[in-house]
Amino acid sequence: MLKETILKFLKMDSLVDNVTGYVEARIELLKIEIKEEVAKGLARTLVTVVMIAVLTLFVLLISVAVAYKLSESIGMFGGFATVASFYLFLGLIVFLFRNPITEILEKQLEERMKKKKKSL
Repeated sequence: MLKETILKFLKMDSLVDNVTGYVEARIELLKIEIKEEVAKGLARTLVTVVMIAVLTLFVLLISVAVAYKLSESIGMFGGFATVASFYLFLGLIVFLFRNPITEILEKQLEERMKKKKKSL
């Protein structure tokens, strides 16, 4: 009661109401912006997961097809062993160069994050 009387006496009651309304509006705007960013992130993640799943199926099925085709000339075991050896070799190359690959990916992600911060 004393606070209200003092504010009315100094004619600051409307100022306090305006500031309070402004702060509440900013909080609501921030909530909406966060929801939009989360929705965009989830949509991108979902699309990426679908693309990875499709690419994985493609690689799996093309590998089986190549193995069957190779098995016509070098035998069933030889065809599948050749395809498996290719993936083993590919995995070893990635393993050996994992640090440079990781550094490149980190730099690219940092650049993307900087671009997003600038656009906000």
